Amino acid sequence: MFIQQVDRITIHILSSCLFSLQELQSSGRGRFLLEHAAPLSAFLTDSFGRQHNYLRISLTEKCNLRCQYCMPEEGVQLTPKSDLLTTQEIITLAKLFVKEGVEKIRLTGGEPLIRPDVVDIVGQLCKLEGLKTIAVTTNGMNLTKLLPRLKEAGLNAINISLDTLVPAKFEFIARRKGFHKVMEGIHKAIELGYRPVKVNCVVMRGFNEDELLGFVDFTKDLPLDVRFIEYMPFNGNKWNFKKMVSYREMLDTVKQQWPELEKLSCETSSTAKSYKVPHFQGQISFITSMSEHFCGSCNRLRITADGNLKVCLFGNSEVSLRDHLRSGASEEELVQVIGAAVGRKKKQHAEPALMLFPLCQDALHNSPNSKQWGHTFSHWLTLRARFPRQMRKALMENKLTGQLCLPRSVPEQQCHITTGILRPHLRGSCVFQKDSSSTFDPKCLDASPVSQVSVDYQSKGASPGSELGTMVSRASDSLTHTDEEGRATMVDVGGKPCSRRSAVAIAVVRLGEKAFGMVRQNQVKKGNVVAVAQIAGIQGAKLTSQLIPLCHNIPLNHVEVSLSLDEDRHAVVIRSACQTWGRTGVEMEALTAASLAALTVYDMCKAVTHDIVIEEVKLLSKTGGQRGDFSRV
Repeated sequence: MFIQQVDRITIHILSSCLFSLQELQSSGRGRFLLEHAAPLSAFLTDSFGRQHNYLRISLTEKCNLRCQYCMPEEGVQLTPKSDLLTTQEIITLAKLFVKEGVEKIRLTGGEPLIRPDVVDIVGQLCKLEGLKTIAVTTNGMNLTKLLPRLKEAGLNAINISLDTLVPAKFEFIARRKGFHKVMEGIHKAIELGYRPVKVNCVVMRGFNEDELLGFVDFTKDLPLDVRFIEYMPFNGNKWNFKKMVSYREMLDTVKQQWPELEKLSCETSSTAKSYKVPHFQGQISFITSMSEHFCGSCNRLRITADGNLKVCLFGNSEVSLRDHLRSGASEEELVQVIGAAVGRKKKQHAEPALMLFPLCQDALHNSPNSKQWGHTFSHWLTLRARFPRQMRKALMENKLTGQLCLPRSVPEQQCHITTGILRPHLRGSCVFQKDSSSTFDPKCLDASPVSQVSVDYQSKGASPGSELGTMVSRASDSLTHTDEEGRATMVDVGGKPCSRRSAVAIAVVRLGEKAFGMVRQNQVKKGNVVAVAQIAGIQGAKLTSQLIPLCHNIPLNHVEVSLSLDEDRHAVVIRSACQTWGRTGVEMEALTAASLAALTVYDMCKAVTHDIVIEEVKLLSKTGGQRGDFSRV
């Protein structure tokens, strides 16, 4: 049932590709392949020596469930059938990949078992010489009916999604009946000899975390591998940090009941941490999508239902193998295209992508064109709709620097965006530039139509703390939050007109070299500092009126918190932006967001050092209101 939009089990890969592989020797890719005598084709080995022998093929975008954490109740806009891969195209591509060294193919969706010719596809894949494993990830609704034929056709591995052992909960989360069908499918798989049958369970606080022990007990007499997956944010699931149950918390809960729990060894490319209760037939695993990043050696490639090759789920680009096939490309030409794409695969993508999760959720929910953000989870990750249409057209490539430049009204205020390190948001973006010949330089651009703020410390020769400010407002000669007798009072805004208001604030947290290095490498024991701080900042903005006594409770239209790493100062630079339509401004909300994010960074790093300094908490800009606009330039 998990992530019917795409390959559901790949959700756990979405925050888990921090690679620990050593760099190749100076002679590069060729020497590595020669010295290690790689059994795979060189076309499936990237420049970091990762050998890709595992291919995931999405058979369809459709699904017969509407899981609340997966897709909207009304479904999603589907790609025209003519743009999807045909059966013959799927087999042609699979044959080519297997010939080059792929040993395992997993069929995914949507829900792959609703494709009418899925049995025929499995049968044709089974005939490919060299293919060792054909697997499927399914919600189990059609499994009992199809599995005997699928097994006969050659299917050797199954993942079944099931988030609860309570039928009523199943119907609530899936928005459809079907619990008993899924259970029948699990038992049918066991009956037909599948070992183990993997069961994917997304754990959500307040929904099914109380069933952890029940799921473990489920493995007592059945050869199951129940895989507990940390709740992940993505388009449409209204992700809330409070709903996430971490791997450590789940493990502690299980160990309290079964202190003899044993840790199992796993393959290098495994994305799961596996355990077993002694004398139980089955085992359990944890997919630590949010709390602990892993993936010592990524060996996965993916083909979407419309024929795009994705070498990494965090990558910004896809290569259309469908278009090359339909244009008559030869097998050799296809191999060259695939090899070039694999060769461009970056060493890591997880850390930049992780920083986007909470931020993108807010942007997606507030997007006027949210349906254009893609109809699959992988499409969301690549953020095809990074900017409004007119802004996307304005992007132009600088051939000399290899950077993208976003034109501004003043040329010298252009914001440079290093290709491949893009951090876009709907109403604004904070991106940063780093290469071997330059210092780390955070540059923020607010692309909101109500505010044009560009902060470029390097070009202005000033630090973020420089007191360069421009006030275009009518300042008051008296304090507004005191009455005639000097007592604190709340301003009556009932008579003020409503208007669009925005504010941007920043804060800087100096960590020192050791703590900074641990944050950058995501080695802080408490978890992902950047991701948690972003969430704390967003929550802080929403709770401002409860924290600051005289602040009004404002309905925020948009909250954005982004963090960047400043290597020169060993600091985390936090930028927050808030917008509303109302009678009072959002300066305090922006400042509270930046402050809470900074305090969260401090809290998560204090075990490493107490020599942490929070500084430069200040307003960068505000728009709207009777006193006019303010901009610190």
